[in-house]
Amino acid sequence: MTRDEIIQNVSEKLRLIRTEAGYTQDKMADIIGVSKKTLVQIEKGRVLANWSTVVSVCALFRETETVQFLFGNEPLEVLETVAREGIDYRKAKTLGGRVWWRVVLKKNGFMLQQNILSKHFRILDGGNYRIFSSFDEKLSKQRFKELSKDED
Repeated sequence: MTRDEIIQNVSEKLRLIRTEAGYTQDKMADIIGVSKKTLVQIEKGRVLANWSTVVSVCALFRETETVQFLFGNEPLEVLETVAREGIDYRKAKTLGGRVWWRVVLKKNGFMLQQNILSKHFRILDGGNYRIFSSFDEKLSKQRFKELSKDED
């Protein structure tokens, strides 16, 4: 999934996200920091939301069924992965991937998983903390190999 694909998907579903949350166009525009005119243009498919608006929508409405359907149960992880492609970043506690994830590899307390919706990869440590995330399968497997190698 690319930044452009995320922008396209969220733009196409913005009206549905807004109605699911129970907001008027005025209130939704205020919440996500755009003018009502801009919101209407996005909802009518005349323009696409910008990246900042998409991040706001996904962060503020991550619990809606529509956002969950687009990205799985961790939409912010998908956005972080796209924004920071291939970079290890702060540890973040997860639920271990009971839903939305399939285990690709498991070794020495580390687990490489792939999200069944967004298709991105992540590496969890033994405490279910996310320590790496990427859409690049080869890079993810290489990083998993480095992290899970046997200590001599």
